[in-house]
Amino acid sequence: MAKISREARAELVAAVSSRYRTSSKSEKTRILDEFVRVTGYHKKHAVRVLQGKEHDRKPRGNSRPSLYGEAVRQALVVLWEASDRICGKRLRPLLPQLITSLERHGHLSLEDQVRERLLRVSASTIDRLLEPARAISRKRRRKPPAVRTQIPVRTFADWDNPKPGFLEADLVAHCGGTISGRYNHTLTATDISSGWTECVALAVRDSALVTDALEGLRTAMPFPLRGIDTDNGGEFMNETLRRFCERHGIEFTRARPYRKNDQAWVEQKNGAVVRRMVGYGRLEGIAAAESLARMYDSTRLFVNFFQPSFRLISKERVGARVRKQYDSPQTPCARLLASAHVAEESKDRLRAVLASLDPLRLLDEIRTMQGHIASLVRGEPAHTPPDRDRDLDRFLASLATIWKEGEARPTHQPKPKVKRYWRTREDPFAEVWPKVLVWLESEPDQTAKELFARLRMQHPGAFRDGQLRTLQRRVKDWRMTAARRLVFAGNKSCELGGEAASSG
Repeated sequence: MAKISREARAELVAAVSSRYRTSSKSEKTRILDEFVRVTGYHKKHAVRVLQGKEHDRKPRGNSRPSLYGEAVRQALVVLWEASDRICGKRLRPLLPQLITSLERHGHLSLEDQVRERLLRVSASTIDRLLEPARAISRKRRRKPPAVRTQIPVRTFADWDNPKPGFLEADLVAHCGGTISGRYNHTLTATDISSGWTECVALAVRDSALVTDALEGLRTAMPFPLRGIDTDNGGEFMNETLRRFCERHGIEFTRARPYRKNDQAWVEQKNGAVVRRMVGYGRLEGIAAAESLARMYDSTRLFVNFFQPSFRLISKERVGARVRKQYDSPQTPCARLLASAHVAEESKDRLRAVLASLDPLRLLDEIRTMQGHIASLVRGEPAHTPPDRDRDLDRFLASLATIWKEGEARPTHQPKPKVKRYWRTREDPFAEVWPKVLVWLESEPDQTAKELFARLRMQHPGAFRDGQLRTLQRRVKDWRMTAARRLVFAGNKSCELGGEAASSG
């Protein structure tokens, strides 16, 4: 149906209405159908229009004059502001007192008619009169869209065997279980393709420091930084990091909130590298951050060149079981050397670094720094840790026997055993235990099961099947106590017999 103008619709009504009123019933039906099709009116409305009854209807709305004019509304706005913008239901009972107080101090001067209407206004009318003022006061400067809404989401299933250079990044807090105050953090970045892991010590949790750390990693890693996937923390979701990625052509994605499995690769390295090397103690201050940085200088080489790791190839769910297939363990360096997406110049540098590294020297430096970090966790004064032994004689000698002492990492802290609290429920046999003792004294060979059956027969419904074990423990303790009494009595009789023999 094509839209027609109001003037054309009025001309159509004038031309058809007279013919409609004088036509037969069948003709009226045909005229009405054509009129509805052309104008788009509802059929009932079209009948009223063609019969000339539409203009006789009373206009909608309330035609009563307004009781509360502009003077009342302006005075109400002043009173509303003076009451700190409370709602109409709270403002209504306050108006008499508030008007009197403001007039007494010369802040308000009202005409008698305005005052009278203010004192009898209802709470609903107050809210209606104040609605324009409230609408203006609610207007705020429109905030720019949050950075988080501009960064796409990437789940754990979206990684489709990417090239080296796509990283997952996360922060590890060295707070010691207490999040109050300032403490050190570690920025962990893991390459999805090779498992290459970088750790950067941060003195505090700050977005600018995170961006500076990624800038340093971009030039230090043996592959170009192509993408970074982070969680939704404020240290990552900010304009500084977004502009950094945009400036360098880095793909920036984020995980779903509260879904740690979306960052499974970096979460695994948080435990296998950072927590294994540093532990769970609290580290704070510049000195602790410098110690972490020094340890990470050796850790990155030891982990990436001398620590093979598995890599998941496929995962298949069969019923309730999940079958996972892994490739053979390889170091991140070996995976990069075998990758076709790494430049030959980078591979040559990796081979040169690998040929120059001594894993024992790296491990000795890591152990030295772990001991220093453990002392900082214990609260000892900060000091410069000594350099590692050049000849490694002492360290090599310790490797042959240190396994006998258990854990070799100074930062390792075994989990404290949870103190066991015994049951605090009431003893179900407290009232009947004197009776059970009489039975045991008269017939010591009775079993706990037989005693339990006698109790249930005398006290129907008082004891459940599961309480038999409790009675068995009680009877066992009684038998042990009785056996000790017999042993003690035997010893006393032996002593008395010996005394009699000596006196004789």
